[in-house]
Amino acid sequence: MSEHAPDADAVAQYLRDNPDFFSGRDELLADLRIPHEAGTAVSLLERQVGVLRERNVELRERLNGLLSIARDNDLIFEKTRALVLALLEGADLAALAQALGRSLVEDFGMAAQSLVLFDVPAAQLPPRVMAMDAADAEARLGGLLKGHRVVCGVLRPEELQAVFGEAADAVGSAAIVPLVFHGQLGLLAIGARDPQHFKSGMDTLFVGHIGDVLARRLYAIRPGREAQERARAGA
Repeated sequence: MSEHAPDADAVAQYLRDNPDFFSGRDELLADLRIPHEAGTAVSLLERQVGVLRERNVELRERLNGLLSIARDNDLIFEKTRALVLALLEGADLAALAQALGRSLVEDFGMAAQSLVLFDVPAAQLPPRVMAMDAADAEARLGGLLKGHRVVCGVLRPEELQAVFGEAADAVGSAAIVPLVFHGQLGLLAIGARDPQHFKSGMDTLFVGHIGDVLARRLYAIRPGREAQERARAGA
């Protein structure tokens, strides 16, 4: 009779195609035994209950993970919203710099933040804002500014020094946000102590949004804007 026994794969496929096969065959379910990891045999019903219980635990863990991510995103959104409103309300560059420092360092818990503006006289800048020649920035930070996209990760020591200055030693990883509106105005650097906090490929939706708003505010209030626009119009 073993010569005519159905192939195990065929039996498995038949049961997949007929999931109600065991309906009305309770005695068969009670007789079936499935090897268990512990070495004992359990009935098919017991094994099914165990599998369903394991899947339920897995799904519950996934759901808890999704809920945790949602709560984190809600918190980040509220902090981002508060910062954006502060930037919109800032009347001058000093107010913008103060809003950035208060939000990124105090609210978001970052180790350092730096606002760097290109081709602006340093004498016209308030505390917390750095000036950098655009050509110098291209030579020192060209790879970080290429493509006008947010770059996250661990920076080289010379890059950290260029954007964070004296606070460079406190930064393990950073996000570099190019500030672009009618040209490259500068950059916003955000540093975290944890080398794994900012990683390549991470979602930059919120920090990119902050950069977009900040760039537009800087364009509107940047030092020397009127003179630059007159020169552009005359050319």
